[in-house]
Amino acid sequence: MNTKHTFNKNILFLHIAVMLFGLSGVVAQFVEVSAVMVALGRVVCSSLLLFLIAAVKKDTLKLNSGKDYGLIILTGIVMAVHWTTFFQSIQVSSVAIGTITFSTFPLFLTFIEPFVFREKLKKQSVFTAVILFAGVLITIPEFSMENNTTVGIIWGMLCSFTYAVMTLANRYFSARYKGRIICLYEQGTAAVVLLPALFIVKTSWRVQDITGVAFVGFICTAFAYSLYVSAQKNVRAQTAGIISGMETVYGIIYALLSLGEIPSGRELVGGAVILGVAMYSSLKTAG
Repeated sequence: MNTKHTFNKNILFLHIAVMLFGLSGVVAQFVEVSAVMVALGRVVCSSLLLFLIAAVKKDTLKLNSGKDYGLIILTGIVMAVHWTTFFQSIQVSSVAIGTITFSTFPLFLTFIEPFVFREKLKKQSVFTAVILFAGVLITIPEFSMENNTTVGIIWGMLCSFTYAVMTLANRYFSARYKGRIICLYEQGTAAVVLLPALFIVKTSWRVQDITGVAFVGFICTAFAYSLYVSAQKNVRAQTAGIISGMETVYGIIYALLSLGEIPSGRELVGGAVILGVAMYSSLKTAG
């Protein structure tokens, strides 16, 4: 009975964490500063909180080799690009476009992962990648850079590609270090990389902007990530994968309720294809 209670509690915590992940894009829409400044604020706030958690937990921050330091710094640089392009996609189009295109990262993993880890490229993976790409084509209203939705999709695809690269790097790191230590190094590096934006990008910060960015960094990133990792205990990877796939759905619902953003028919159909294939890929991997 106690085990069942713990399982149900962890399931609830997983949903709360994923709900917070999905909330970040919507909160960013209420912020008027540029995408790079939102990304900077996010990684600064989250890395500070993660450092505090690591200090309280007395975690060892030392890595095993110079190679690991170099690789995790490169991954942090990629993370800086990832978050900037994610918020840029949302700002020029909509939360639905930003979150749906972000879900296409299995498309890039299909071809990059076998090359990096010297694994055989599976025909079924290529087939699912083709379907994913078809979902993207369905979502694109017209092939014109004057269309905000199309531009948002391009930014979203770049965001998706960088996430795929980060996923491969984290596959290597997850076998060697704690999740929060990996996240601390990556987000700390991203913060350093994006810091020059404070002096390059002219920004007028309102109280609403500072509050929104801090909420995204502390609550939607550091707290949500820590909650998600701890809640995965005693929960099957397949179950966690299904719940994680709800992030885009939650994001679209939040945008509908708070921003009045109603996805178009193309976005709904294309999004259904992309999310379906992405979730299938996640469950296949988890299984």
